[in-house]
Amino acid sequence: MQKNISDCNIGIAGLGLMGGAIAAALREKCGVTQQRLFACDRDNDSLNTAMQAGLTGKSFEASRAGEMLSLCDIVFLCLNPSSIPGFLEQWKDSFKRGCLITDIAGTKESIAAAAREFCKYRESASGGYDDNIDFIPGHPMAGAEKSGFSNSALCNFNGKNYILTPIAPNKPENIEFIKQLIYQMGFSRITQVTPAEHDRKIAFTSQLCHVIAAALIDCESDTEITRFGGGSFEDLTRIAMLNAPMWTELFIENRVSLMDRIDQFEKSLNDLKAMIGRSQAVELENRLALVKERRIRMSKR
Repeated sequence: MQKNISDCNIGIAGLGLMGGAIAAALREKCGVTQQRLFACDRDNDSLNTAMQAGLTGKSFEASRAGEMLSLCDIVFLCLNPSSIPGFLEQWKDSFKRGCLITDIAGTKESIAAAAREFCKYRESASGGYDDNIDFIPGHPMAGAEKSGFSNSALCNFNGKNYILTPIAPNKPENIEFIKQLIYQMGFSRITQVTPAEHDRKIAFTSQLCHVIAAALIDCESDTEITRFGGGSFEDLTRIAMLNAPMWTELFIENRVSLMDRIDQFEKSLNDLKAMIGRSQAVELENRLALVKERRIRMSKR
């Protein structure tokens, strides 16, 4: 593939919250011109708004995704995890030869499996020559509690983490290229792990947090209780204003790892509950001191 980002046509499949934020970062920080940035989506309003704002140069309705893919040197699949395998299957012959593909899905084992199958198909269908197409699964650790393209300006990539989960067919030079692009977009740290490790750890740092925030709001029906908020409640529950369809899918997609993390959390909660209930002040203070020290160590990583 071409190594100069300014010479690449880039396609965004799914112009929602993250798709819009990635498009903006490519335009504003990576030197991608409007004429070389394309988007496809089911929502024509988002497509028209992006073009009118000078963000994208060409728009394609979802039914015309193949036309966009045939033009693109790089494609960001900004779709929910369950949609990506079907998208690859439907448009597997439309991607441009030598295209570099990545995604933003919040679970990675199923995406990695779909990527392997896709690359295997393209290799077998290439008629003996090197198709040179590559799919590097990834996950930007950035977002906002509100959804949709209209809220994409709320996504701030500066200083955020990005996870890459390369698969066996990936070429080292393409992994390095996508890393440099990620840094240009504003992310400060890239972690490279297996898809399985990603799903196990993200179940704790992201999905469990959303479960806890949802449960906290679910257990209290008094909508005026925020009058008693002093910051802690707001910090803990901001993410409860979630995109219900997307997070339902993520919870169920990664349910094995997430259930393990919920069990882990319940044990700690029950331990603290027991200490409070028995007025075990010394034990409780010691436990909280350990928690504080562990959180400080986490901040230094």
